[in-house]
Amino acid sequence: MIRRLAHEPLGFRPTTLHITVRRYRCDGCAHVWRQDTTAAAEPKAKVSRRALRWALEALVMQHLTVARIAEALGVRWNTANDAVLAEGKRVLIDDPTRFDGVTAIGVDEHVWRHTRRGDKYVTVIIDLTPLRAGTGPARLLDMVEGRSKKVFKTWLAERDQDWQDGIDVVAMDGFTGFKTAAEDEVPRRWRSWIPST
Repeated sequence: MIRRLAHEPLGFRPTTLHITVRRYRCDGCAHVWRQDTTAAAEPKAKVSRRALRWALEALVMQHLTVARIAEALGVRWNTANDAVLAEGKRVLIDDPTRFDGVTAIGVDEHVWRHTRRGDKYVTVIIDLTPLRAGTGPARLLDMVEGRSKKVFKTWLAERDQDWQDGIDVVAMDGFTGFKTAAEDEVPRRWRSWIPST
């Protein structure tokens, strides 16, 4: 059996990875199983792991649209979008060490979709620690759907107490909802406020 996966494009020309999947059968019990191909891609995936990495880097670093990524991979828009979202969640959001060493955070809202019924917002939380220490750029910690005191307060409450105790700077604009959420969750004695510009 041949398994075909959309693979990292050559330039922007789609390439397909062909994997021969060996099938094994036990003569004694007649049990049948196939060769493990999870090193190349998740089970039932249509996109290889290397193509997922390429797509995530293209979206984040090169600011390509999902439509352009789908075209380069030779897959449908939904396939590319689902794959990029899943890979982004796995690499960025599901990383348990992403909160380690954070002492300064920034929070702001962002319109991620304009609709006829109103704009859709996300609350964006970034780690300002590297910027503050002069060791590198700020980095994304999380994006949470919605824009309110409750959204930010809930996000802060989900962090453990040791993490909250380590935060000594919260940068934000003048939105009072974010300020009161941080006042409720981050210990007063360690907190200083820097309005973001």
